[in-house]
Amino acid sequence: MKTLMTADDIRKLLPHRWPFLLLDRIIELKPGSSGTGLKNVTVSEPYFEGHFPTESIMPGVLIIEALAQMTAVVASTGAIEAAKQAGNTDDLDAAGRIGYLVAIRDMKFMKPVVPGDQLELKVSFGRAVGILTMVKVAAYVGKDKVVEGTISVSQRPDSGAEA
Repeated sequence: MKTLMTADDIRKLLPHRWPFLLLDRIIELKPGSSGTGLKNVTVSEPYFEGHFPTESIMPGVLIIEALAQMTAVVASTGAIEAAKQAGNTDDLDAAGRIGYLVAIRDMKFMKPVVPGDQLELKVSFGRAVGILTMVKVAAYVGKDKVVEGTISVSQRPDSGAEA
């Protein structure tokens, strides 16, 4: 499995930091279109202390957040590529490109995610209307799909970024 971006590379693109950075590697990337990232789920994650004390299960909302962070990587790299192609070298600061998760639709949780699992996070951009973009998302553990649905993301009006 080839690594296209390491955790250090991801930190250059996203404003998130531990314990809320939920991506470890990017293994597939089509800037502005689609991508696949990995999250290694460990028992030392702080949320396992309370979710649940006798049966550790990764909260579904954090799986959605990991998918949203993967979406942000795809969007940021797409915006950077577009800026480079336009010759706009002053607009390459990915850290200033903050977007927002604005809707979650038809999200299904098929199996629990537990310590020791490796989440494969897949996102594929769909229809865009103005500053809103629909994104198909899915998470897998091995060959098992554990989550699927659609999220909508919006660029921050003053960010100049693509959604």
